[in-house]
Amino acid sequence: MQQQFPDASGAKRPKKRTAAMDSPGDGQSLRSSGRQSNVRVKRSNNPPPGQTKRKSTDTEEEDDQCDKKYRKCEKAGCSATYPVCFASASERCAKNGYTSRWYHLSCGEHFCNECFDHYYRSHKDGYETYASWKKVWTGNGKSEPSLKAFMADQQLPYWVQCTKADCGKWRQLTKEIQLTASLAATYRCGMKFNNVKTEGQDQCSLPEDLRVAEVTDSWWHSMLILPPLFKDSPASPFLLSYYPDCVGMSPSGSPSNQCLAELRVDHCRAVQPQIPGLCRYFQPFYQPNECGKALCVRPDMMELDELYEFPEFSRDPTMYLALRNLILASWHRDCMEVLTPQKCAPHIIVRGLVRVRCVQEMDRVLHFMTRKGLINTGVLSVQQALLPERYHNKNVIVIGAGASGLAASRQLQNFGMQVVILEARGRIGGRVWDDTSLGINVGRGAQIVNGCINNPIALMCEQLGIKMHTLGERCDLLQEGGRATDQAIDKRMDFHFNAILDVISEWRKDKSQHQDTPLGEKIQEVYKNFLQESGIQFSELEQTVLQFHLSNLEYACGSTLDQVSARSWDHNEFFAQFSGDHTLLTSGYSTILNKLSEGIDIRLRNPVQVIDYSGDVVKVTSSNGAQWTGQKVLVTVPLTLLQTNSIQFIPPLPERKLKAIHSLGAGIIEKIALQFPYRFWDSKIQGADYFGHLPPRPEKRGMFGVFYDMDPQRQKSVLMSVITGDAVPSIIAMGDEEVVEEAMKVLRELFKDQEVPEPVKHFVTRWSKDTWSQMSYSFVKTGGSGEAYDVIAEDVQGKVFFAGEATNRHFPQTVTGAYLSGVREASKIAAL
Repeated sequence: MQQQFPDASGAKRPKKRTAAMDSPGDGQSLRSSGRQSNVRVKRSNNPPPGQTKRKSTDTEEEDDQCDKKYRKCEKAGCSATYPVCFASASERCAKNGYTSRWYHLSCGEHFCNECFDHYYRSHKDGYETYASWKKVWTGNGKSEPSLKAFMADQQLPYWVQCTKADCGKWRQLTKEIQLTASLAATYRCGMKFNNVKTEGQDQCSLPEDLRVAEVTDSWWHSMLILPPLFKDSPASPFLLSYYPDCVGMSPSGSPSNQCLAELRVDHCRAVQPQIPGLCRYFQPFYQPNECGKALCVRPDMMELDELYEFPEFSRDPTMYLALRNLILASWHRDCMEVLTPQKCAPHIIVRGLVRVRCVQEMDRVLHFMTRKGLINTGVLSVQQALLPERYHNKNVIVIGAGASGLAASRQLQNFGMQVVILEARGRIGGRVWDDTSLGINVGRGAQIVNGCINNPIALMCEQLGIKMHTLGERCDLLQEGGRATDQAIDKRMDFHFNAILDVISEWRKDKSQHQDTPLGEKIQEVYKNFLQESGIQFSELEQTVLQFHLSNLEYACGSTLDQVSARSWDHNEFFAQFSGDHTLLTSGYSTILNKLSEGIDIRLRNPVQVIDYSGDVVKVTSSNGAQWTGQKVLVTVPLTLLQTNSIQFIPPLPERKLKAIHSLGAGIIEKIALQFPYRFWDSKIQGADYFGHLPPRPEKRGMFGVFYDMDPQRQKSVLMSVITGDAVPSIIAMGDEEVVEEAMKVLRELFKDQEVPEPVKHFVTRWSKDTWSQMSYSFVKTGGSGEAYDVIAEDVQGKVFFAGEATNRHFPQTVTGAYLSGVREASKIAAL
């Protein structure tokens, strides 16, 4: 009797398969209870009791006969002792018998030489099928259209997981069944296909194929010959300009399109795809040859933090890219609900056992992207924690309920941690403070979104159904006396002003911090040199327009230019910035912050005095003597409160951090808002969102430089203006009525040819006197550098963390920057 060799499970070696065994009714592989032998058993040369030992030549002959009948995979390290051909394409298919060569795709997936010839040889029946596929593949992709790639892409069976809660076993479908997202989302063991259903025992009770267990082993991925390329990925519409196989997708799943082919070789432009139903501000992927766009990823390349988290994909990132791109696209297609593994897994359409591995890896990738704030972020309210239980064992104290504190708290609470916010004021929002006393929302603090593409503020507006008003580019410059400045003069002086800044950019390239100089002085130096060298003489009006642009620069810096670093005044421009529309949040930032705060434990009127992190836990004490303890504390107070030591740290903060804190400046701008009985400016401004005021002389620069129409619907009669630079100290001693009187003098000069009514209501901000802010936003002082933002953001001993606009080197001075700093710190706290 022929000897039977046991496999790893103890089951006997399977007999040669028949057609009936290949196609069970529910599409599962049921051969030998779905188990495949992958363990090579060493044969003993010792004879059974009662038999004499054979000659060595007899044993060698027996081994030769066995090798002729059975052949193992020649791939070094492959665990399959007795490979089985999955293809069954040729009538002479070896099945699980002998073939002259086994072709390895993965441990557990092989095809025989006979099936190779069936497709590869031009005189064989399968050649036309392979040739047709090859034509599509080469037309759309860049990778080699090898026969192994064909087998992996077209012939391997699909695997699908039972969605029954108490099952979850993986089953192999028969070759004729095509996997779709809807099938994967609803599949159950024994599911009916083509009106045929496996009868008999409960299909979920059947054992899972042993090859599935091998897929989870770390070595399995290293034995994979070809990377997985997804079909029908949700990322596909975003990535039409890329070769599919460079971004984790199958070229055979992309219809050939001559226009797309031309687009891929067009190196002169980057065209964003138009996807129906997608918010126009959502552009998560760079297009080829595109750069400099914030919160955008290269779909064909791993980021540094991704390589750090997933080093196993550094040699071949295809699987990671396929998963990351799928997840990111799925999130931007529907940011209204939490993106879960259960929602993503059905969209992983790829043949073979590698689908099992992709679904398993997807959990890790999705949790990483959630922790980093790339997905499942914004104002989402969740029913269960977004991260696994190992992340839940932390309690965090957040100091400050501004944009950064609320962002971090929302993220941490959604992750499953315990959070409490201590806020000094009697309200949330910090330097976001919306005022509705004039009949329309006017932000005493921030209200404009600078660059909406990929901006998290735009994401949260989409989640809340908030419409932003796109600000137009037109800004007429009005002279006192009422005359509008010729646009040609405005453009010419704008050009000269930017040319001055370009010269400064060149000057600073080889300058150290010690060689820094005030920006105002450097501008004057370059300006004088230009006049001397060029011989150009600017008219009085042109010089006045130049003063207007200087006023705008002071608005951007939040300071007089004699305090700002010429070397580092625009340090963040070296990083990708938010592009696209600048918008007015007509409903105010408070709508967003109020939603972020929902369900979070916020203790108002609790100014923090002491943070003691000398022990195992952090102790926080407020001015009223109340004390809280936590494993981590996140400090989000404005820069000025750190500079004035309003909070005592025990032990004191490191000298390096203190130096960075004092190397930044605390910028101040103030606002005035005026409500009128009617819109007297409409006839002159003609629908523009704002208009400029040319200062009559340099010392008046910064006093009401721009007036904003606060109602895009043109129903309410409210103007808002800003006070910047040297004009800020001049109003400190004034009462509100005096400031209003100064503003009315300006408006009556600008609209001298008509009656300007008295305002019926007004407000004037006093951020410089606000106890809990004393500033508007930060800037780099002379002798400082943008690196200070990074140093302030560094945690101390893994217990004290810092967030806020003055900790965000890439996006300082903005609510967006503050929000993102909170998301950043939540990710850091969760990772520790």
